[in-house]
Amino acid sequence: MAIQQQIQQAAIESLEKLYSKTFTPKDFQINKTKPEFEGDYTIVLFSLLKPLGKSPDAVGNELGKHLTENHPQLFTSYNIIKGFLNLTVADNYWNSVLLTNYNNSSFGKAETKHKKVMIEYSSPNTNKPLHLGHLRNNFLGWSTAAIINANGYDTVKTCIVNDRGIHICKSMIAWQLFANGATPQSTNTKGDHFVGDYYVKFNDEYKKQVEELIAGGMKKDDAEKEAPIMKATQQMLLDWEAGKPEVMQLWKEMNSWVYAGFDETYKRIGSDFDKIYYESNTYLLGKKTVQEGLEKNVFIQKEDGSVWIDLTADGLDEKIVQRKDGTSVYITQDIGLAQQKYDEYKIDQSIYVIGDEQNYHMKVLQLICKKLGLPYADSIYHLSYGMVELPTGKMKSREGTVVDADDLLNEMEDVARQKTEELGKVKDFTAEELQELYKTISIGALKFYLLRVDPKKKMIFNPEESIDFHGYTGPFIQYTHARIKSILRKEKAQKSNVQASSLLKLEKELLIDLENYPTVIEQSGNEHDPSHLANYIYNIAKTFNSFYTEHSVMNAESVEKKQLRLLICELTANVIASGMQLLGIKVPERM
Repeated sequence: MAIQQQIQQAAIESLEKLYSKTFTPKDFQINKTKPEFEGDYTIVLFSLLKPLGKSPDAVGNELGKHLTENHPQLFTSYNIIKGFLNLTVADNYWNSVLLTNYNNSSFGKAETKHKKVMIEYSSPNTNKPLHLGHLRNNFLGWSTAAIINANGYDTVKTCIVNDRGIHICKSMIAWQLFANGATPQSTNTKGDHFVGDYYVKFNDEYKKQVEELIAGGMKKDDAEKEAPIMKATQQMLLDWEAGKPEVMQLWKEMNSWVYAGFDETYKRIGSDFDKIYYESNTYLLGKKTVQEGLEKNVFIQKEDGSVWIDLTADGLDEKIVQRKDGTSVYITQDIGLAQQKYDEYKIDQSIYVIGDEQNYHMKVLQLICKKLGLPYADSIYHLSYGMVELPTGKMKSREGTVVDADDLLNEMEDVARQKTEELGKVKDFTAEELQELYKTISIGALKFYLLRVDPKKKMIFNPEESIDFHGYTGPFIQYTHARIKSILRKEKAQKSNVQASSLLKLEKELLIDLENYPTVIEQSGNEHDPSHLANYIYNIAKTFNSFYTEHSVMNAESVEKKQLRLLICELTANVIASGMQLLGIKVPERM
């Protein structure tokens, strides 16, 4: 049990004995004591004063005295400052935390809860390569899955690939018009980039044709509808839905080029899935659900045959769930796919990692599922995240101004190489070891920078800033880990030589933070927010560097102190490695 829970439990027992009333954890707060005050943990007394009819000093003294007298193994002293009861935890407790967990590989991980959580992320379109926005999505999805798994849940990582629709046909038409039979192989181009180039070509040609029609006297709205390339694309979509063989063959071939490119990028960034769904297989799902909804009077059918749901009483609007020609729309497909996921995996929670521009859509999806009485409705959770922008502004894929994921990864490796060479500490590395190090640093920098921010917030990504060995970055944490491993290569800690002794300020501060690791994992999982873990690991690295600057390990003042600090080093390295792994980041042994 974590120290905060032990303090909470002890405080409740003491309060009930002192005042003959019932108390719960919600009746008071426990925080880490602020650095400027004496103590380790603080009980905030204000919420207790009115029910008890006592002053802050009276409650603080009575509670502090009872805790220290009845729990001497936990508390050595207390003090009261303006409604705050500051408790000093016994050094023996922190020593026991260290000795129990310094080489415990499962430290921080919860016991299995026998519940299943599905996390859907990435969700790319097959008309363009992955970009910077996809990277934030992938990192959030993968890390959230890893953290939830560490909290004892069975996780299923899924992806829905948007492989059909007008946007896919745009790349296909442009290839027919401009490629002259070229392929990724013949042009030595990565498949997703190759197809993405034709999506940009489509929009360039479409814009040109619209301008020509307007110059010929046509209104803009009409020109946009009548442009030959757009009409050809719309016809191709109809041919695809009719299963026209030559269209299906081209669609399959171009998608296969894109999938090969995606796989290469996913492997590079360490993103993977347990199950991939394809829109081409799921877009007709939900029709049965629509029919059932009509029978239950959840949906209404209008005169033209289209089917709608009226959500105005819920503060939303009317939403179409099936077109007049009987074809499904996105929301219909989403309902059907949600049902399929539940039927296949019997999941207890279904998390969708989707940008905040889809907040309304996700509200509608969950509300419709609830009104239909579907068993998975309450389990739907939208992990909404803000867009990533560059210092230069927003990205637009149709104009070819997106930050391509592969180009960004290459740029990050170049920056990692340059910054590492400036440090000049890798002269004994082989060429292969250096290449692996640059890759580890660059991916680590990128992931940490994108994960350290609350997912709900929009953010600006700066590649140069993300790779700084002294800043609020992944490489700073990686470098700290390598530094600790360098110490431990000189001498291994001997547990038998460690004796209970009084802890110095930074030794204790580091142990207090390290003991909190399981609580941080739990909080990150409950809130579906990896930024809590990212910030925690950064603070651990920062505190360790202060500790190491202040206190020598190899030349400690006694054999016992040396062994104690070696154990602290080992626990710190393990927590850093474990926490970074949950963020999908590797930590090198040498840097």
